[in-house]
Amino acid sequence: MIAAMTRRDLFSTFPASIAAAQQASAQVNSTPPATGKLHAGAASSNITPPLGISLDGPISQNGPALHVHDELHARCLVLDDGATRIAIAICDSTMLWQDLIDEAKAIASQTTGLPAEHMLIAATHTHSTPRLGVRNGEIERWYREFLPRRIADGIIRAFNNLAPARIGWGSARVPEFVFNRRWFVKAESIPPNPFGETGDRIQMNPPAGSPNLIRPAGPVDPEMFVVSLRHADGRPLALLANYGLHYVGGGRQGDISADYFGLFSEDVRDLLASEHPDMPFVAMMSNGTSGDVNSVDFLSKRARQPPYSRMREVAHSLAEQAVRIAKEAQYQAGISLAAAHANLELEIRRPDEQRLTWARDLWAQAQGAERLTRPQVYARETLALADYPPVVKIPMQAFRIGALGLAAIPCEVFAETGLAIKQNSALKPAFTIELANGYFGYLPTAQQHKSGGYETWPARSSCLETEAETKIRAQALHLLETVARTRA
Repeated sequence: MIAAMTRRDLFSTFPASIAAAQQASAQVNSTPPATGKLHAGAASSNITPPLGISLDGPISQNGPALHVHDELHARCLVLDDGATRIAIAICDSTMLWQDLIDEAKAIASQTTGLPAEHMLIAATHTHSTPRLGVRNGEIERWYREFLPRRIADGIIRAFNNLAPARIGWGSARVPEFVFNRRWFVKAESIPPNPFGETGDRIQMNPPAGSPNLIRPAGPVDPEMFVVSLRHADGRPLALLANYGLHYVGGGRQGDISADYFGLFSEDVRDLLASEHPDMPFVAMMSNGTSGDVNSVDFLSKRARQPPYSRMREVAHSLAEQAVRIAKEAQYQAGISLAAAHANLELEIRRPDEQRLTWARDLWAQAQGAERLTRPQVYARETLALADYPPVVKIPMQAFRIGALGLAAIPCEVFAETGLAIKQNSALKPAFTIELANGYFGYLPTAQQHKSGGYETWPARSSCLETEAETKIRAQALHLLETVARTRA
C-alpha cells in the first residue's frame, strides 16, 4: 500500500500540473453550440477504494474490504443547449456528504466553467462501499481525499467529450422488483427501539411470511424512467435510468461492489455493444425514491440464493427493458435546458439532556468493543447528532431537459413522496434522484414519523425535523415550476 505521505505528495501536485492540463484540454469545448442544438458528453471515472477500508452495513460494521467483486465508478453526463450546461454524476457509493460533493463540484467548475448549481452529484446507495465519516482510519482519510477529485475527473472528461447529440426518453412499469419494506405488524411482535422505548407500529424488514404482518406502510413506485442520448449519426452515447429500488444486496461480506446499479450499467453497454462494439458509451442507474423500498416480497418466505444471483437477475431484466425503451424512443436535437437551485432551512432533531446522558454512559461502556450492539450504535449516533447545528441548509435542485423534469433531493426519500412529486410536477414526465448533492438521512412523512420504525429513529441517518418531508416536497415542486416557466 502506498504510504500516506506519498499520496499527499501526489495530491499536492494537482493544482500546478493536472489542473493546468485539464484547463488546456477543456478549451476544446469552450465554444458553445448554436442555441437550441443539443451537445452531450459522457465519461466514467473509477472510484474504487483500496482493500482494507471499512464497509457499510449495518452502519460501517460489515468488516474491512477483502475483495473487489466489481469496480466502483462515477458515471457522468454533461448536456449543453448552447445557452445552458448541466452535469449529472451518478456515483457507486452508499452516500456522499455535502462537503465532499461541494469539493468535487469546485474542482470541476474551476476547469469547465460549469456553475456548481448546475451539477447534480448523487450516490446510488450500494451498501458494499465505505460510508465515509463514520470511521476515520488512515485508508478512510486517504479515500476522502481521493474521491472528490475522481468524481470531478469524470465530469471534466464528460465535458471534454461534448459533441452534437440527440435525446429521447420513455418509461416502463417494472413492479416485480419493488416492495415496501416498512410493515404494520402486530404490536406484540415489535421489540423496543434502540433507546429502550416501545410504541412503534411499523417494523422494517419483518420476517418474510410472518403471521404478524398486517399491511405495507406505504406504496412503491414501479416506474423505471430512461433518458437516452445518441450521437448525431445515431450511435449510442449514454443512457441514464432511474428506478426506486433501495439496493438488492446478496453479495459476499467483505466484497466491494456497485450492486445492481453497476451490473445494470455493464449489461446495458453489453446489449448495445453488439451493434456498436467500438463505441465509447456510458450507462448509469440513478436511485429513485426508495427510502422505504427493497426487492423482498415479505408475503412469502425467501429461498436462499447464491451470492450475486438476485442482483444479476434484477440488473439484467432492467437492462433489457432500458435498451428496448431507448430503441423505441423518439429522438430530438432541438431542446433547451434549465436549472434551478435553493437552500432550504430545516431544523435538526437534536437530543435532549436525558438522551445525551444515556448516550454518554453507554458509549463509555462500548470503548474497545470489537462490534457494537444496536443500542451502542445509537448512542454513538446520538452524540454525533448533538454536534449538529440546530438548523441546516439542505441543497435542493431541479433540471429541465426539454419537456422533462428532474428533481434532486439529498435524502433517502419515501416512494409516496416521489409519487406525489410526479403527480403534481409542473413538468410531465418528471422523476426524482435521491441522495443527491449531500446526505441528510431518511425522509419519512409526518405520519410515518408517528408510526415509528427504523427510518424514524434519531441518528445521522434520520436527523431532520418531522415536518421536513412536507417542506422538501413543496420546495421540489416550486423548483420544477421555476424551470418549467423558462421553457421556450
